[in-house]
Amino acid sequence: MKTIYSVIVTGIFAFSLVTLQAQEPLVLSMDSAVSYALGHNKTLINSKFAIDKSAQKLKETIAAGLPQISASADYNNYLGAQASLTLNPEAPPAIIEFNPTSTARGNISQLIYNGSFFVGIQLSKLAKAITEQSYQKDELNVKEQTMQAYFMILASERIAEIIASNKANAMLIYEKTKNLAAAGMIEQTDVKKLSIMLASVDNGLKSTQRQVELGYNLLRLQLGLESDRAIKLSTTLAEIEKLYLFHPSVADPFNIENNMDYKLVSMQGEIALTTIKLRKSAYLPSVVGFYSRTEKILKPLFDFNPKNVLGLTVNIPILSSGVRLAQVNQAKIDFDISNNTRALLTQQLTLQERQLRYNYTTLLEQYETQKDNVEIAKEVLDKMNLKYQQGVISSLELTSSNNDYLTSEMNYTNIILQLLNAEMTLRKINSKL
Repeated sequence: MKTIYSVIVTGIFAFSLVTLQAQEPLVLSMDSAVSYALGHNKTLINSKFAIDKSAQKLKETIAAGLPQISASADYNNYLGAQASLTLNPEAPPAIIEFNPTSTARGNISQLIYNGSFFVGIQLSKLAKAITEQSYQKDELNVKEQTMQAYFMILASERIAEIIASNKANAMLIYEKTKNLAAAGMIEQTDVKKLSIMLASVDNGLKSTQRQVELGYNLLRLQLGLESDRAIKLSTTLAEIEKLYLFHPSVADPFNIENNMDYKLVSMQGEIALTTIKLRKSAYLPSVVGFYSRTEKILKPLFDFNPKNVLGLTVNIPILSSGVRLAQVNQAKIDFDISNNTRALLTQQLTLQERQLRYNYTTLLEQYETQKDNVEIAKEVLDKMNLKYQQGVISSLELTSSNNDYLTSEMNYTNIILQLLNAEMTLRKINSKL
């Protein structure tokens, strides 16, 4: 009885421990969030599958040129069929019965030469390289989107903290004002104005809290987590400013050869060039060698088939009525299109990088301005609070000052977020994220 009781208690304890562990939030720093996303993001997992598939496709293409061995067996029963053979008109015909037959065959073939085969291997290698390059591009996108979600959460939480603190101060002022109005020392209008300000602050707080939850949902999506998985961010916005803002690589000159889109377009050009070779190889002959051995298990009365056959098959294309020529010309046109696309992309990326750098410089200037603006607005609000408590200013002036401070804090936090994203985009275009 004691043994059963101890087993039950142990089971309950173990279940409780598992439940507690399941409820513990996943603590992530900025770097660990990116690392986790690279290992669990669903898009990246599919990209890895695509690489594996392209590797298998390459093996399939190579295997087509290696020895091919096949075997077959058959059994034939002619159901008592007979044939008559007349050798002498004066003599009765000879009756030949068709006996059941059974044959086992083994075949070995080997491709000796085929131009399309060798060019096909090159194309398969290029296709595999493109899937690997696409994975690197997806990896950059996942890094960027994970960091953007992380930044968004921190910025929204900072704004929520500021609004919550402001709401607490507004509540104190509201209570004092309500008591003064009840005592007849001030007008009830002041109480109504402060209540409107308080409601506005409360609405702003709720909206920001929803923005925080949206950020967590976006982060869960990038991390490949369930929608109800709790997450805790261990890196603060202040640490983010020190570690990620003003990143040294932002000052690096733009090298279009590092850009992932440019690499992919360049590789598409290589595929177009190799396709021309593939179409031209259709003019060349192909040579296949084979060996076949046949064993008769049940032999017919007359058997003239040899057991061993060794042969060579040569296929020489002679006339296709312009089909091959048209295919070669189409491949050349695709190559020209690829070159033109690469030139166009070069122009677009160059202009895009310049625009991103202009945006970054503009945001950097606004960042310095907003940083000073927050300090000034906070000083003004503190003085206004003191003056309002002394009865020097009205509630309208205090409300205006409070709105100015909240606006400056939000603008400053938004500038930080925009600057971080602009810096990240500038690094991404140069593949230095």
